[in-house]
Amino acid sequence: MTAAACDTLAPPLPTDSPADSVVRDLVARARNGDKQAWDALIERYATLIWAICRRHRLGHADADDVGQSVWLRLVDQLDRVRDPAALPGWIATTTRRECVRVLSAAQGPRAAVYPLDIESLPDQRSGTAEQELLASERHAALREAFGQLPSQGQQLIALLIADPPVPYADISAQLGIPVGSIGPTRSRYLDKMRRHPAIAALLNA
Repeated sequence: MTAAACDTLAPPLPTDSPADSVVRDLVARARNGDKQAWDALIERYATLIWAICRRHRLGHADADDVGQSVWLRLVDQLDRVRDPAALPGWIATTTRRECVRVLSAAQGPRAAVYPLDIESLPDQRSGTAEQELLASERHAALREAFGQLPSQGQQLIALLIADPPVPYADISAQLGIPVGSIGPTRSRYLDKMRRHPAIAALLNA
């Protein structure tokens, strides 16, 4: 599933949205040493970090360094999280500041030092951070729902959203399904994705 397929942003999620409940659960489990929960947090917000790094025009190596720095900071402060729902804003703010540090170091002057703890509120760019968060939530939900499709479903959706578009005749030949079945089959797989809990939570919100 490409980023372009989920760039349209929906209205902000309410504070008590299902997505917030998921984050609270993941943070609680990560505090207790649950590696799967920690990995899920990284998977959930890796796209947000990458989007901010891209906005700052960082290369892959610098973006990786920023990501590692953000996660290391979070490891140090995870026990201090009082409101897990504020975590995405903290990640966005910390990522931007790490990007500035990397850019400043590359230009020569010493980077400014930003004291930041887990309860710090997002800065004046909170609107941008909110949009980046919403996009990240959608990417994570789409990846999760897409990953639950059978192999043929994943191949079909990937071919249908390819750029440039793949002709139906080529899709039929690659997947061994009649051209007339492609549309109905696509609809069934998309309906299945919409019913996935991660997608349903965003749609209901």
